[in-house]
Amino acid sequence: MRILVLGAGGIGGYFGGRLAASEVDVDFLVRPPRAELLDREGLSIISPIGDLRIPVRTLTAATSPFDAVLLACKAYDLDAAMDAIAPAVGPSTLILPLLNGIRQLDLLDTRFGREHVLGGLCHIGVTINEAGAIHHLNKLQRLTLGPRTEGQVDAAEGLHKVLKRGGFDLVLSGSIMQELWEKFTFLTTYAGMTTLMRAPIGAIMATKEGEAIALEMLEECSATAAANGHAPRSEALAPMISSLTERGSPGTASMFRDMTRNGPTEHEHIIGDMFLRARAANVAAPLLRVSLANMQSYTAMRTGLASH
Repeated sequence: MRILVLGAGGIGGYFGGRLAASEVDVDFLVRPPRAELLDREGLSIISPIGDLRIPVRTLTAATSPFDAVLLACKAYDLDAAMDAIAPAVGPSTLILPLLNGIRQLDLLDTRFGREHVLGGLCHIGVTINEAGAIHHLNKLQRLTLGPRTEGQVDAAEGLHKVLKRGGFDLVLSGSIMQELWEKFTFLTTYAGMTTLMRAPIGAIMATKEGEAIALEMLEECSATAAANGHAPRSEALAPMISSLTERGSPGTASMFRDMTRNGPTEHEHIIGDMFLRARAANVAAPLLRVSLANMQSYTAMRTGLASH
C-alpha cells in the first residue's frame, strides 16, 4: 500500500516518520523549504519512546494516485490541502483526515466523495523545534480510524493492518463518529476556556467561578453533541471533567498557544462550528457565543480589521 502524508509537521511527521521507519511505503507531500530540509537532514523525531532520524521521500506536488492519503494539516489550510492532494486521489484512494473537529468531513465529502473519506483522530503532544525536528512531548501516541459507511469496513481494516506496522497505539473503531464528537466536545470547551480566559486550566480553577463556567461551557457542547445524535458517553465525559477542572494544571489548548504567538487559529473550525451547530439545533450556547466573539476580535486585531 502506497501512502501519501500531507505535511511533515508535528502530527504528519510523527506518524508518517514511524511508518517510514517501519518500511511502510510512505511519501511526504510538503512545501519546498520543508522538502529541502528533509532531503538534506532527514526526518528527526525526539521522543521518550525512542528518537528517530531517517531519510524520507518527499514530493512538492502530487502527480498520480496513492492508495491512502494521511491528511495532517491545520483547518485554516484545508482548502489548499485539498487542492494539493487532489491528483493523489484515485477511484479507490482512502483519505484519513486527522484534523480536529467535524467540519472537515463535510468539506472532504463534497470535494472527493463520502466513499473516500474515513473518520480519524489522534491524541498526541508534538511540536517542531527550531531545527525542524519533531519533539514528542510525552508517551501518548494514539491514532484512531474507522469506517463511516458500511462500504468502507473492509478498506478501513486493510489500512489498519498497514498502519499497525508503525508501532504506535492504533485503534480501529466501530463508532468513529461518536469518538470524533466526543473529542470535538472536549476540545471546544478546552480551547474556548483557555482562550477566553487567556490562562491555563489551573489559573482558571483558582478563581471563584472558573469551575462553574467551565462546566457550563462543557454542558453547551455536550447538549449540541446530543442534539446531533452523539451525546458523550459517561466513560468519555468523566475524563473531560477531570481535565477541565484540574487544580494547578498548566494545560492549555493549542489554540491558546497559537494566540500567544500572534498566529492564525482554528477557532472558526472548532468554536465557530460548534456554535453554528448549537444554533441550528436550538441549543442555548451563550458561553460559546462569547468565546467565538473573543476569537473573532483577536483575529480582527491581528489582521488589522479592527482599524477599519
